[in-house]
Amino acid sequence: MNTNDLKIFEAVAANGSFTKAAVTMFTVQSNVTARIKSLEEEFGVELFTRTSRKVELTPGGQTLMQYCKQIGHLVEEAKNNIKNSNTVSGSLKIGCIETTMALKVPGILNHFEENYPEVELEFRSDMRNNLVNDVLNYKLDAAFVSAPVNVNGLGQIHIKEEQLVILTSSNGPKLNELLTKQPLKIIVFDEGCIFRARLESWLSSKGIVHYKSTVLNSVEGIINFVEAGLGISLLPEEVIFSYYSGRRITSHGLNKQLGTMNTVLVFKKDVLQPRALKVFVDMYSSTAHGLVTTDI
Repeated sequence: MNTNDLKIFEAVAANGSFTKAAVTMFTVQSNVTARIKSLEEEFGVELFTRTSRKVELTPGGQTLMQYCKQIGHLVEEAKNNIKNSNTVSGSLKIGCIETTMALKVPGILNHFEENYPEVELEFRSDMRNNLVNDVLNYKLDAAFVSAPVNVNGLGQIHIKEEQLVILTSSNGPKLNELLTKQPLKIIVFDEGCIFRARLESWLSSKGIVHYKSTVLNSVEGIINFVEAGLGISLLPEEVIFSYYSGRRITSHGLNKQLGTMNTVLVFKKDVLQPRALKVFVDMYSSTAHGLVTTDI
């Protein structure tokens, strides 16, 4: 077995076809078939179920896939560290929720690039659960998400505590009046967003279970819709104070349980961390107030 065998295995799994995997790997189908057979003989299990229409991973194949991701990650990291043994270099893929992208990323980029100019930072925003899964599957090196995160295999650092507020238009009816309207209109991100979940929980606590949702994909869009009186929303107070204090929007506080959100940085534990990721994590370990790395 060699690393190319594992790449062929991953290509078959990704394409669901030996023929397509051969094209992807610039080889012939007979070689793909031979390499998969060799792997199956070595591990003593079938790695794929084969039908006339599709090739799918068996339970044994799914287990091997997890190890393949780790091996590929380690090989690339070894290459980078050996080539650049005296410098911190390479690339980092960091995930974050939409508000972190708007509020924190510019500062993170400036601070990190000043200290580690040879590291390329790539940021991607997504929903919390997607970010956590991508860290687990080596698609992201780390991610800023809302706590709690109780997932085996992840370490985390507490970043900060934030206050969430209900938002209404300053030119429209008072919040209590809006809550009596049928249907109530809310402006939210897609399913899986922590802010949407908190807003819906707050409405439920008020006995409101029927409402009309308008789904947007940006903070700016939500602010514009709320200001225009098209619905209410919920966002971190710091976002409003830092970027939208001049807008015709009124903030309404929540109780501590629903109105407090803790942000953490999650990353894979029990694996050899890339040097660039280690200094990124250490930056927050040393600068955030009262922070320690905790294993879940």
